[in-house]
Amino acid sequence: MTKRWIAAVLAAGLLACNLAFAQAKDVSELAWVEGPTTAQIAGKATLKVPEGYAFLDPAGAREFNRLTENPDSGVDEYVLAKDDLSWVAFFTFDPVGYVKDDEKLEADDLLKSVTEGTEESNEERKRNGWDAVHVTGWAFKPQYDGGIKSLEWAFRLKGEHSKGESVNYNTRLLGRRGVMQVLLVTGQDGLQASVADFKARLPGFSFNDGDRYADFRPGDHVAEYGLAALVTGGAAAVAAKKGVFAAIGIFLLKMWKVLLVGLAGGFAAIRKFFGGKGAQS
Repeated sequence: MTKRWIAAVLAAGLLACNLAFAQAKDVSELAWVEGPTTAQIAGKATLKVPEGYAFLDPAGAREFNRLTENPDSGVDEYVLAKDDLSWVAFFTFDPVGYVKDDEKLEADDLLKSVTEGTEESNEERKRNGWDAVHVTGWAFKPQYDGGIKSLEWAFRLKGEHSKGESVNYNTRLLGRRGVMQVLLVTGQDGLQASVADFKARLPGFSFNDGDRYADFRPGDHVAEYGLAALVTGGAAAVAAKKGVFAAIGIFLLKMWKVLLVGLAGGFAAIRKFFGGKGAQS
């Protein structure tokens, strides 16, 4: 990823994402690995990174989260980004075991649960000096594709002092020993184009031999929850059913990522400034 170009993109979006110029420079200087290349994810899968895209390992992802004031998830994250930063996707493997996919999804109930959990998480955000985040609705209701064992959904979010909405587009790729969690962060305005571009990259993802959903064998560990809990927080949702309702709030505190909306806006501004030319070194 061209450092000078990223710095320009970030600098152009300062007002939108509250990044100081020094932070923008720091983000551009992270250890981005440019495509084309093949990246390893958690020892469970590989991801093809084409030309025009870039990748961060867990160390780089943690620093990226720090610089953009997004909470540390507490687990290893891997980042795939369009080189104009119009969207960024975070990959995390959750070794929960084999998730059965025969559960019916009730969109209204799921939205209510996540909205309430998000408001719970805002107390911790405020203690950290961060703006509250509010769920404003579905951008894409949960949909499961049994053929490729993929669950997708997207929430619309709004920061307390943000002018526009951001979208967290979630994908869960089911494997034999767990779930690959993928969070795509983009702006509401560019949602369709970003999702289409991101989904065009997903065929480059593959679980390793022996770790695919179809590789399940009797005796393998089976997760204690199904598809619905993947939307509301997995183990946190199970804890909530047992009375530990704050668990969903803690999960959502770590899950939401909203500041990247400014980066997409910054890219639009810088493209206009340069007359729509592409990145240059």
